[in-house]
Amino acid sequence: MAGSWSDTIRRLTGMGGRAGSGGGPRARVLAVAAQKGGVGKTTTAVNLAVAFARYEGLRTLLLDLDGQGHVGAALASQFTDGDTTTLSDVLLGHGRDVDELVHPTRIAGLWLVPSDKGLAATEGILAGRIGKEFLLRGAIRRARERFDVVVIDCPPNLGNLTLNALTASDACLVPCDMSVLAMGGVADLLGVVETLRDRLDHDVRIAGIVPTRVDRRNARVTAAVMEGLDTAWGDLVCRTRIPVSSALARAQMDGVNVFDYDATSPGAVAYRELASEVATRLALRVAPPAAVLHAAG
Repeated sequence: MAGSWSDTIRRLTGMGGRAGSGGGPRARVLAVAAQKGGVGKTTTAVNLAVAFARYEGLRTLLLDLDGQGHVGAALASQFTDGDTTTLSDVLLGHGRDVDELVHPTRIAGLWLVPSDKGLAATEGILAGRIGKEFLLRGAIRRARERFDVVVIDCPPNLGNLTLNALTASDACLVPCDMSVLAMGGVADLLGVVETLRDRLDHDVRIAGIVPTRVDRRNARVTAAVMEGLDTAWGDLVCRTRIPVSSALARAQMDGVNVFDYDATSPGAVAYRELASEVATRLALRVAPPAAVLHAAG
């Protein structure tokens, strides 16, 4: 596999020049995507977005494109949903722009576009639309001018909504838990990214493959999967490993991010490190917020 992927890896690790054009600041758009569920995709999207805002000083928009709505559940205590316009409305042409759906949160520097129950039906409706892969890219233009980074939590499949997220994005982050099935899902997703590049002329950089649910108690399986990831994809694999951490599950149940639940837990420490690593990979550095500077001093 390493040999067959070598040319692909060289292409996927460079930020494409066609992702954005025009005047004014433009947010980097990062899709968090996986071919299957249960690999820590939403947990990664939520805590990475919070860490971008809180520790990297980035104006961050978190967009929930997964019809299950787990992002809203994970941040239930930290935002108020009161708008009647939905993401489905925007994608189907009944609304004007994602920017109209942005909700402030109680976390400084973080805003949210929540999911809606109609997204599952929207997935099927999009199949018959001309240019269906580019609807989100058109609807996110204004939002890109307001933020430093937009994080999109994709559905756990490679359907029309995920394709929309990828064509709207500059980069993709791929969580992979410690299983052979998840590794196969990574290969499928990278294949889709290559197809977008070849057939739709859209460059999506792979920001990284993130090993998740790393359990040191199951050392043999973990070592085998990590060896497989490193052999197949080399530098695409992030240095940061997300460990099995009870704080991550409990934080989600309480509707808070892991940093507010227990900032010293292994999961919180890992996601803070991941935010720093991804910010470096995507050149997202800005001056950190005053609170972080104060703490550092």
